[in-house]
Amino acid sequence: MAKFKYSMQNILEIKMKLETQAKNEFSIANRKYQTEKDRLDELVLKRVGYETRLKESLCGELNISNINNLKKDINSIKSAIRTQLSNVKKAEDELEIKRYALNELMKERKTHEKLREKKFDEFQKEERDSESKEIDQLVSFTYNN
Repeated sequence: MAKFKYSMQNILEIKMKLETQAKNEFSIANRKYQTEKDRLDELVLKRVGYETRLKESLCGELNISNINNLKKDINSIKSAIRTQLSNVKKAEDELEIKRYALNELMKERKTHEKLREKKFDEFQKEERDSESKEIDQLVSFTYNN
């Protein structure tokens, strides 16, 4: 029985290490997702700034080359935003995969903990039953002699 309990302990330790590793991977994926979102926010702010400058250029003295440059800048920023949206989506998908993996590992660890507790309870019950049986035999032997 002790050998089984020892291997259950090893399994539980392995599950805990895997869970820790999954937590680290989830944390890395979460940081990457936040970084990609921040980059997207910066690009959106940049686009708003270019659009504001374009509106200002259209209100005052018209400088066609400046207006064309701002339009090109806006178009390139829009392209960068589309690319960044794709990056954010990929990072979000990866984050969800890591979240799911972490949740599964946590469930497995908890299941093994419960199994270990159950086996330990069974072991204690067997020990109590064995002790009770020995006491009964001892009492019976003493009484009969």
